[in-house]
Amino acid sequence: MKRCGSLKVVFLSFGILFNTASLLQAQGSNEEHSKNTTVAVDELKFVVIVSRHGVRSPTGKLDELNRYSRLPWPVWSVLPGYLTEHGAQLMNMMGAYDRELLSDEGLLAPTGCADAAHIRIVADSDQRTRETGKALAAGLAPGCDLEVKALPEGTADPLFHSLAAGVGSPDRKLATAAVTGRIGDNPQGLAEAYRMQFEALEAVLQACSPGAECKREATASLLDIPASIDPGKGSHMVELRSPLALSSTMTENLLLEYCDGMEAKNVGWGLVDARKLRELLQLHTASEDIAQRTEYLARAQSSNLLFHVLQSMAQAAEGHTLAGSLIKPEDRLLVLVGHDTNLANIAGSLGLSWLVDGRRDDTPPGGALVFELWKKAASGEYSVRTFFVSQTFDQMRNRTPLTLKAPPERAPVFVPQCGQADGSCEWNAFQKAIRAAIDPAFTR
Repeated sequence: MKRCGSLKVVFLSFGILFNTASLLQAQGSNEEHSKNTTVAVDELKFVVIVSRHGVRSPTGKLDELNRYSRLPWPVWSVLPGYLTEHGAQLMNMMGAYDRELLSDEGLLAPTGCADAAHIRIVADSDQRTRETGKALAAGLAPGCDLEVKALPEGTADPLFHSLAAGVGSPDRKLATAAVTGRIGDNPQGLAEAYRMQFEALEAVLQACSPGAECKREATASLLDIPASIDPGKGSHMVELRSPLALSSTMTENLLLEYCDGMEAKNVGWGLVDARKLRELLQLHTASEDIAQRTEYLARAQSSNLLFHVLQSMAQAAEGHTLAGSLIKPEDRLLVLVGHDTNLANIAGSLGLSWLVDGRRDDTPPGGALVFELWKKAASGEYSVRTFFVSQTFDQMRNRTPLTLKAPPERAPVFVPQCGQADGSCEWNAFQKAIRAAIDPAFTR
């Protein structure tokens, strides 16, 4: 009986050893299989960057601006509206960062000129946009002589200034009604709606130290500007006269002073730091919201640009030439260098919004909307991810080097007509959303 019991134990032990050996063999087989199996990942196929030009000098006339300030506005070292040397360096940094990011995402090689043939850069005809394009090109593909395509200076480019180029005939009465409906048929009410910001700007214009009693000198007041709204002329659909329009120019100029790295004592006469600048720029974004994001105006001015962006993305997805595309079928990156108005128009047409560096819907120098076309590994279907990217005020002011570990701010942007829970748009739904925002009467 004992021998039988011992024999049973032996058989049981052998069974355990056999099962353990089988499990180890299976585990080893699975590990070997895992080593030989590559996990499929989504692939970035194509990117469109719609960028504003870099830091420029002011475009407003000093004689007009000086009427409202106790001290004169600064004189810049470059012609009005020209890209500054500081601004060019910032855009070169952005180009280098874009190359690092896109190589990390597998779209471009980290170095070398082989990918330069697959990059297209199109800039508006102004000096500031053409030179911004060149600075981006030098950062993206250093030493590669990457071409920047642009029309001759002074030529209205239908991509960036469609109405000035004669694309479409806007209904100016409808445009005026659209703006009127957003301000309650009361343009003078804008002064009251933003009174706190106006008073803060007036204190800066009077060179009033914080906390000190501020006595007005013999200068004009922004709040005395009469307000009115009428149908526009030429490429202007609406003529909205109000304190908001001029204050928008002034606060933008203060931004340019700060971001170009002027000495602190010269930025807003020594009274404007980053915190004060964010407060004052609410006047600029409010003006841009009304003049550039009102839907009818935005659609009329962005339709041609959006049409060419969509055709370029569709060509990249389909792999064959499409009418209206700005690229070759094998291209991987399209950079369009325009203006803050282009960004605001696109945002108004599609209902886009973003928040970067503590500012909502701002379009600072070098800021860009980015559309990424991804191919899903599992299904082979395409999707689109949208971002707004911008250097912060202090990154611009200090010329802070940009890397993947110290990047510019990059905010995901939700496209209301097609956005999913992960923020992306399915490709077919994205196309439908863009086409719905395009008015064919304003395309060429």
